[in-house]
Amino acid sequence: MLSQNKTTAFILGYRLYVAAFFIFLAAPLVAAGAFAFNDSLFPALPWQGFTLDWFFNDTEPKLGMFHDDRLLRGLYYSFVIAVIVAALSILVGTTNAFLFVRGNFPAKNFFYIMMVVPLVIPGVILGISILVMASDTANYAEDVWGLDLEFLRPGIFLVVMGQFSFITTITSLVITARLKKFDETMEEAALNLGASRARVLRTITLPFLRPAMIAAGIVAFLVSFENFNTTLFLVGSEAPLTITMYDRMAKVGSTPVLNAVSFFLMVGSGLLALVSILVQRDKTKQ
Repeated sequence: MLSQNKTTAFILGYRLYVAAFFIFLAAPLVAAGAFAFNDSLFPALPWQGFTLDWFFNDTEPKLGMFHDDRLLRGLYYSFVIAVIVAALSILVGTTNAFLFVRGNFPAKNFFYIMMVVPLVIPGVILGISILVMASDTANYAEDVWGLDLEFLRPGIFLVVMGQFSFITTITSLVITARLKKFDETMEEAALNLGASRARVLRTITLPFLRPAMIAAGIVAFLVSFENFNTTLFLVGSEAPLTITMYDRMAKVGSTPVLNAVSFFLMVGSGLLALVSILVQRDKTKQ
């Protein structure tokens, strides 16, 4: 009886802990989303009434996010950067998967570890390292050869390279895990029937990897879109949304329009995460 009571108490305590944990995670998101609809100039209580002005109003002082040119530019740059980073990460991640699953070369384990290392390096260190290397290279080329390598100055190119340096590790690991489950006898059977290697890759191997590639691309897009630490050191005049919001917070302080942007991003991220889950579910059925 005593043992049963202890088990019941443990289960109850565990459930309370899990509930408290998720409340702790969700409470700030709920608060940020709620204040996006508060008819007040400040994101704080008391509640002044429901409004959509912080999304759609086109006049000050309640200029909505869809009429705020600077926020829209930041959203555009974030989208462009995230698409480029996701595309590059899927391409290189797929290549890495074939290299480390199918390849056999000296120091393979060492290079695999080197591939994973960027994922555990702080984003600040990555950003500073890439900025210093790129700036020194550009300065050397200008001083010695008179070349103006503008693309090595802070801007979209460096932001893409900085994010790509660690996001590609994520896509590589996801696609590698999928490729390890592939039955290579399917390729051998197709080759024996006269199919070329390119056709086997196109019709058998890549379709098998497609769910993992889509899921990895969504994760890469989301990680790139919300990245701040690495981006902060590499950004130029084309500031993505995270930097734009940080600059607005530093100069003006928190305003409900930033809550509106946060709510918009939460909904968008949630929908993409749902797509990723559905893709992963389809993957497990194959």
